[in-house]
Amino acid sequence: MRASRTHPESTIAQLQKLLIGGEKRYTLAELAEQAQVTEQVAADFWRAMGFADTHPDQRIFTNEDVAALVDAQQLLASKVIDESTLISMLRAHSYISDRLALWQVEALVEDRARRLALDDTSARLVMLDHMRMVQPLLEKQTIYAMRRHLYSLLERTDAEYARRGRDEYAPNRYPLRRSLGFVDMVSYTSTSARLGPMALARLIKKFEYLARDVITSRGARIVKNIGDAVFYIADDLQTAADVVCALVERFNASEDILPVRASLVEGYVVSRSGDVFGPPVNLASRLVDSAPQGGVCLDAQTAQAIEAAGWGEEYYLREIEPLPMQGLGIVERYLLNRRNTITPSV
Repeated sequence: MRASRTHPESTIAQLQKLLIGGEKRYTLAELAEQAQVTEQVAADFWRAMGFADTHPDQRIFTNEDVAALVDAQQLLASKVIDESTLISMLRAHSYISDRLALWQVEALVEDRARRLALDDTSARLVMLDHMRMVQPLLEKQTIYAMRRHLYSLLERTDAEYARRGRDEYAPNRYPLRRSLGFVDMVSYTSTSARLGPMALARLIKKFEYLARDVITSRGARIVKNIGDAVFYIADDLQTAADVVCALVERFNASEDILPVRASLVEGYVVSRSGDVFGPPVNLASRLVDSAPQGGVCLDAQTAQAIEAAGWGEEYYLREIEPLPMQGLGIVERYLLNRRNTITPSV
């Protein structure tokens, strides 16, 4: 029998001690007093962390919340960053941590349901009971992954800016030259309407898994998953061309997955809040919508860059009908194929 939620030996009480440092003893005003900041500063911190505003009488904060708020204020006092940057970083932590927690919990629920042959409710209760055993490892892996990815980004940044020409520092130009595009499933909307929730979840999971496997193993990165689509990016055109062709080939050869279409554009972009923006992103989004099933659609500038690179032994390009695109005018389009693969019909 499960103990009452308020019992000190209940699962949730033990998780409270493990994850947030024990007793919820402070109101927002008391949190601010303990951290020696104004109540507004404390409220801004809590909101930036992604949590709902609290009632004045609600005791929700622990000693760990006090310590985190004090650490944030010490970072500001050091002048290493300003308040705007701190809020941006807190929001980043909030967004990523919320997504990560959801992903990990749902993965554990699925694991318990599959391996123990449980219904969803039972699997979630078992997950709660088992969380104390797996949480320390999850936390260690999270810190490890963050440090590894941070170093990887810093290493790429150092290499890129060491070889940049002075002409690339134009003040009105987007700062990052990247090759990017989208891959999306064809007929997803109509198919998802026919599938049950578990079948739809399996479809999305397999799509994301295959996409992530191909993209990361070949040296590119996923910017974000958008349901039936993946937004990928690479530091150079050669890597991106290899990745996008491999994606289409992998999906076309896989069972129990919808066919895909893709786009590839090279150009200058800006990165903010973990996302990527700029004209090439908008163009790539339009091109994937116009691509034929199994095709990789490019704009003329990207196609010319591939031709100029002399990769004719590996790839070939075929010009297809230009299309009018709102805000972009008439866009010349090309299809990219690896040699010895089937050319999609248009």
